[in-house]
Amino acid sequence: MLQARSWLPRTEGSLRLGFVQGAGETRIGTLRQAGAVRVRFPRPAEGAAPEAVLLNTAGGLTGGDRIDIDVSLAAGCAATVTSAAAEKVYRSLGDATEIRAELQLGEAAACTWLPQPTILFDGANLDRRTQVHMAGSARLLAVEVLIFGRTAMGEDVRRGAIRDAWRVTRDGRLVFADATRVMGAVADALDRTATLDGARATAMVLYVASDAPARLDEIRALLDQVSSTAGVSTWNNILLVRAAARDSQELLHGLQPIMARLSGRPLPRVWQC
Repeated sequence: MLQARSWLPRTEGSLRLGFVQGAGETRIGTLRQAGAVRVRFPRPAEGAAPEAVLLNTAGGLTGGDRIDIDVSLAAGCAATVTSAAAEKVYRSLGDATEIRAELQLGEAAACTWLPQPTILFDGANLDRRTQVHMAGSARLLAVEVLIFGRTAMGEDVRRGAIRDAWRVTRDGRLVFADATRVMGAVADALDRTATLDGARATAMVLYVASDAPARLDEIRALLDQVSSTAGVSTWNNILLVRAAARDSQELLHGLQPIMARLSGRPLPRVWQC
């Protein structure tokens, strides 16, 4: 890595978004947006939960940039949070690109967290942490997709630094922890049989709800139809799907029916463009 250039312009952005119950409906109770992060609210279908679409007006992120997202759902609320486009993390001169997301889910709240894929460029330095604090009766569907270079453009992530961590607590107890760390020669690490065996797109679908164990067979049946390498397991009211493919189109084509099935509704329109 080259030495960091502190004089370079930095992208910073933050969002605080809170949903509350009012007149039997989920409504926006708190909205504070600053810097490069903006949010839009498309008109939902009749009877559907509100949908928030996040935007990064900077168009991409690089070393030294930081994004903070804080989303809360009060008791009984339901909402979908997605993004307008894939997040691009460009080559860094040394500093990390920091992304922090925190979700708070009250009793019987239902959150569908569907950010579009993160595309990593050669030399990217990403440090991302996602924390979820949920009540025992809440429901969470979360999706995370990492793409190591745009294979259709002949790109690859030869070197870089990727640190990606998840923590989920339920009624104050840690129930899920996951971390990805790839440093230095990224392409060489991904080519190993014990890691991704040459795949350049990987995904995690996390479903935390009381009915998670009962969904196992139907999700396995859907995975039988995908061409990517994928598997599903369940424990302690958690259902986890992991998948990897040579390119992102193959990966997403197989995962989208699973995401729609677990959410119980069609995917947001931005996922269908």
